Amino acid sequence: MKQPAIYMMSSKKFGTIYTGVTSDLVKRVCEHKNGITKGFVAQHKCKNLVCFEIFDTMYDAISREKQIKGGSRGKKVKLIDDFNSEWIDLYSKII
Repeated sequence: MKQPAIYMMSSKKFGTIYTGVTSDLVKRVCEHKNGITKGFVAQHKCKNLVCFEIFDTMYDAISREKQIKGGSRGKKVKLIDDFNSEWIDLYSKII
């Protein structure tokens, strides 16, 4: 089911963090995990889904993505810690 969402991928606990936006969270994370998409996530081995938020509209999701990307690394780490304190891979919880 397609649903606008933002998501955060990490290489490991407190590792490199990537923030993205998508209309199909399961498909997009699967693409990252399997190296189908090239770019930052593949280069930095960000294969763990550590945080996500679901939205009603793509406009809201994009606005939130910009807000997160505009923040400091510390704010991103806090967001992940508040959502998923162990930084476990949440992919199995969304499929």
